[in-house]
Amino acid sequence: MALSQLPAFVGSFFVELAHWLDKRSAARVPVLLLGMLLARGRRTVTSWFRAAGLWQDWRQGYVTVCACGRHVRHMALTAQRAAKSVLDPRRLLLGVDDTPTARYGPLVEGCGIHPNPTPGPAGEKHVYGHVWVILSALAQHPDWGTLALPLQAQLYIRSGDIDKLPPERKRPFRTKLELAVEQLCWLLPWVGHDFEERWVAADGAYAKRPFLIPARAQGWVVVSRLRKDAALWDLPPTRRRPGQRGPMPTYGKNRISLAKRAGQTRGWQQVRCVQYGETVTKTIKTFLATYRPAGGMIRVVLVKEGDGWIPFFCTDPKATAVEVLEAAASRTAVEQMHRDVKEVWGAGQQQVRNVHSNEGCFNLNLWMYTMVEVWAYEKPEEELVDRSSSPWDREARRPSHADKRKALQREVLRAEIQEALSGRPTKQRIRQLAERLLELAA
Repeated sequence: MALSQLPAFVGSFFVELAHWLDKRSAARVPVLLLGMLLARGRRTVTSWFRAAGLWQDWRQGYVTVCACGRHVRHMALTAQRAAKSVLDPRRLLLGVDDTPTARYGPLVEGCGIHPNPTPGPAGEKHVYGHVWVILSALAQHPDWGTLALPLQAQLYIRSGDIDKLPPERKRPFRTKLELAVEQLCWLLPWVGHDFEERWVAADGAYAKRPFLIPARAQGWVVVSRLRKDAALWDLPPTRRRPGQRGPMPTYGKNRISLAKRAGQTRGWQQVRCVQYGETVTKTIKTFLATYRPAGGMIRVVLVKEGDGWIPFFCTDPKATAVEVLEAAASRTAVEQMHRDVKEVWGAGQQQVRNVHSNEGCFNLNLWMYTMVEVWAYEKPEEELVDRSSSPWDREARRPSHADKRKALQREVLRAEIQEALSGRPTKQRIRQLAERLLELAA
C-alpha cells in the first residue's frame, strides 16, 4: 500500500518517526508501522511482517526494530509533537507510572522477577519479565474525559540483572525514580516555553525524595498520594528572633499527624470538582505543611471517602484543593492506557530477545497508541464506532481505544480498495486486492 493513501496525519507521523533512523532502516519504518496497525491475532514481530508484506525481508525488519530501540529518545519527539497539538497550552499535565510485561525464557535480555501489581485470580505475587517506566501527557477531551498519550518508556532493570546483559549492551543501574527524572529532563527543553505551568501526576511510589527534589528544581509541580504516616511538620517561623543569624528555617519544629487531622470533626468542607468525566462533590480538608522529601512547603488535601480518608499533596502551596483532586484523578487514565497498550496493541508479545529490540517494540506500541488517539481526537463518535451489526447496542458510552484503532483500519483499507478499483481495474488488480484482504482477515 502506498503511503499517499494513508490519512494525512498518519502518513506524516510515520515519515517523521522514520527520519530519525539511518536511511537503510528508515525506508522500512512506515511499512512496519502499517503492519502494526493491520496485524491480527498474537502481535509478534512476525505478525507485523506478514501484515506489512515484509516477510521476504524479515531479517532487516528485525534490524529496523532494534534500531528503533537505540533511538528511543529521538523518535519520542515525534509523539511529543503529535500530543502537543491536543494539549491545553495553559497547563501541561504529565503522568508517570510503571507497568510490567510478562516474558518467558532465560535468553530475553533485561528480564527479572518483579512484584506483580495485578495478581489476578491465581494470586501471583511476582511476575517474570520487564518493567517499563512510562511518561505520558494527559489531555482533557470535552466528551471523553482524560486521555493518556504515552511519549516514551524506559526499561527498568534490577541491579542484579544488569550484569547479565552482554558487554556490548551494558548500561548503568538506575532506579525507577531516576528513570522518571531523566524523562522529565528529556522533555523539559521541548516544552519549557510552550506552557504556562508544568504539572506531573505520579503514583504514590514516586512520592520520594530522589524524584520530588529534582522535579521541583526543574520547575515541575508534582501531585501524588501521601503516606498516612508521612513525617509532616508545621510551617517555619517567618520572623527572625532578636539576634537570630543565618538563613530562615525551611521546616517547622512541630510534627503533624495526618490521622489526628483526619479524625477531627472541624475544618471539613465540601468542594465540587471534575473527576473521571463527572462533576462530583467531595468532602475535604486542606492545609499547608513542610515535608522533607519534597524539599519544603506542600499543600496537603485530605479526602473523606465512604471507607475512610485518603491524603494527597502538591508541591505548589498556591494550588487549590480542586486542582489537586482533579490532577490526581486524571492519573488513572495512565492505568487505562497500560491496559489498552497490552490488550489492543499486544505490547510485550513481540518475542524478541535483544534489549534494544524489546525497547523498540514496546515504544513503537506506545507511539502507535498516541497516534491513534490524536487522529481520533476531533472525530465524531459516529465515525469511530460501527454498531451497524448490533442494533440492540444503544448504550451511550465513549469510544474505546479498540474502536478508534478499528476505525483507522477501516479508513486505511477503504482507501486501498478505492485505489485498486479506480479507473478500469483489471482482474489481476482485483485478485491481488482479494488475496491481501484474505491474508489480513485469516
